[in-house]
Amino acid sequence: MSGKAQSDSAWPASHTKGAQRSILRWTRHFALCTLNPELHIGEVNFLVTGGAGFIGSHVCERLLHSNHAVWAFDDLNPFYSPAIKRRNLDEVAAAGAKFTFVHGDLSDAKELDRLFQSNRFDQVIHLAARAGVRPSLEDPALYQRVNVEGTVNVLEAARRHGVKKAILASSSSVYGVNQKVPFAESDPVASVISPYAASKVACEGLGHVYHHVHGLDVTMLRFFTVYGPRQRPDLAIHKFAQLITAGKPVPVFGDGTTARDYTFVSDIVDGIMACTERTFGYEIFNLGNSHTVTLARLIELLEQSLGKTAVLQRLPAQPGDVPITYADLAKSQRCLAYAPKVRIEEGIPRFVEWLKKRPAA
Repeated sequence: MSGKAQSDSAWPASHTKGAQRSILRWTRHFALCTLNPELHIGEVNFLVTGGAGFIGSHVCERLLHSNHAVWAFDDLNPFYSPAIKRRNLDEVAAAGAKFTFVHGDLSDAKELDRLFQSNRFDQVIHLAARAGVRPSLEDPALYQRVNVEGTVNVLEAARRHGVKKAILASSSSVYGVNQKVPFAESDPVASVISPYAASKVACEGLGHVYHHVHGLDVTMLRFFTVYGPRQRPDLAIHKFAQLITAGKPVPVFGDGTTARDYTFVSDIVDGIMACTERTFGYEIFNLGNSHTVTLARLIELLEQSLGKTAVLQRLPAQPGDVPITYADLAKSQRCLAYAPKVRIEEGIPRFVEWLKKRPAA
């Protein structure tokens, strides 16, 4: 073989075509990771499902502050006190006049269809779901019905009424007992260990179907252990803070070495907002902090911020709990310019400050 470089014609045709496809895929991916200013010319009409909840209420507020019109759809179910959700809605309503609350049920496809028919939505941010790993083990059928069938109903209503862009909440729980850390979007998600996680994997698949078959622009966001003001009372940080304050035992499942990638809610909202301004076709992104914190360290930080020592109740590890969550943010940084700002050492005091000021439910 001579030292002269081979021309394209010297390669087998299949190799040449394969290289061309690879270049096209790379070019397409690079282009889809750029800002699309056409999405935000003037006011945008957003439907936010789960808009009365923890993350949803913060998203609604940010959208209103950005001068968009927002419809919040929520069933105000009693998974935790509906009074908390109504208080969230009051705070959201104070953020802007272009706000409408719709009390409704995701599992009612006809109700969703009527909502889409009577309003013109430009984008849907679908955050509503039955949440929680441990509760999903007790009622897996409920999680299938609300999370999976509810997502089908939202996507189908969007398709039927010409909404071209949907942003859907997924979860770091889809990574299951992944042995590789940090978790990247390209990692397999075949090792889920709870019905909640399985429901989120199904939703990601449905998002791809509605992109591939119907042309919707669908973005799936894998949230990593979100905390901050308005956090649900059943989540660890909120629950532990309440117990420490009251001098009651804090349940510690396992030896305290389980670790989570705790992400402050304002950083999550930054990532969601970046998605509203870009088109991707179909993509999955991690939204986390990319710093792990053990359970023992989390309790230490709460003790410091509350000025009280926790009474620990040691218990066996619970089924469905994964040993670690840890986000690889390379893709989110490249495509969304996502850069979390709030470290846990700052976020816990901010949460505690809110907790001390908020009225009782």
